[in-house]
This record gives sequence, structure tokens and C-alpha cells, in this order.
Amino acid sequence: MRSLTGAAVLAGAVVMAGCSGSSGLTGQELYEQSCASCHGGLGGGGVGPALDAGSEAASLTDEQIAGVIRVGPGSMPGFDRLTDEQIDSLVEYIRTLQE
Repeated sequence: MRSLTGAAVLAGAVVMAGCSGSSGLTGQELYEQSCASCHGGLGGGGVGPALDAGSEAASLTDEQIAGVIRVGPGSMPGFDRLTDEQIDSLVEYIRTLQE
């Protein structure tokens, strides 16, 4: 029962992050809530492709990564409800995974 409650809370947090104008969450927090389950906690990949150093994502421009986040190609969901500022903070955090 606790895991169901925890999952519901996490899902609610992700939805709220996507719907609010300013979630107050850092890029790292947004990544952990919205991206890590597929791309790995440190961007090493999993269900989704790797985002860390040496990955294909590392060769993309910031604008391209932001576009991928917004549109969500393939089986990745689009996060078009995130604000430009939230997406920018996600891109900045992803870049730290590539260092």
C-alpha cells in the first residue's frame, strides 16, 4: 500500500511540475522526477537512451535537447507542459551529466 501511495505522490509531483508556471524545482529535481526512471539516475540509460558523456545526446545542441524534451520522440512522452525555464534547467542539468 505504501508503494502505491508513494507512486501516486510522485505522479502528482510530476504532473504539478509540468502544469505550474514555476515549480521551484531545480533541473536536477525535475530530472529525478521526470527523466531518471527511463534515462538512469546519472544519465547512463536504461529504457531510454543514455544522456551522459559519450552518448548521442552529448553531441546535440541545447536547442535540440530542449526540443526532444518538449516533443518526446518515439516512445518518450513530450513534456510540453514544462515552462521554457524548466526545460532550460533540465538541459543545464543534463549537461552536467556529460562532464
